Amino acid sequence: MSAALGLSQIGQIATTVTDLARAIAFYRDSLGLPFLFEVPNMAFFDCGGIRLMLTSAERPGESFSSILYYKVGDIHQAHETLAARGVAFEGKPHLVAKLPDHELWMTFFRDPDRNLLALMSEVRGG
Repeated sequence: MSAALGLSQIGQIATTVTDLARAIAFYRDSLGLPFLFEVPNMAFFDCGGIRLMLTSAERPGESFSSILYYKVGDIHQAHETLAARGVAFEGKPHLVAKLPDHELWMTFFRDPDRNLLALMSEVRGG
C-alpha cells in the first residue's frame, strides 16, 4: 500500500434493519430513493451515485448505523414533502452554521428501526 494513499470517495453505506420489507417500503416509498436490487437479507438503493445497503443483522440483536445526511436544494420543501408522506421529523429545519459563502441548514428524522437520518441544505445568499 502506498504511503500517498488517501481515501476520499464513499462507494456504499450499510445500515442494519430489523424488518427488511418494512425498511424497503420506507426508503423507497416514503423517502423516494431509487431502488436498485434485493438479494437475500439485503436491499440496495442509489443515493446520487453512492449505494445504500440495508441489511438484516448477522447476529440476533446486533445493530450498527451511521447517520445519513441527504443533501437537498430546498430543505423546507423537502421537509414538507416527506412529512406529507408520513415521515416523522424530530424538529423543523434549522440553521446550523453561517459560513462565509452559505448557510448550513439541517433537520433530523428516524427510519422504522430508529436509525437517525437527516436532510441538509447549503443555502447560498443572493
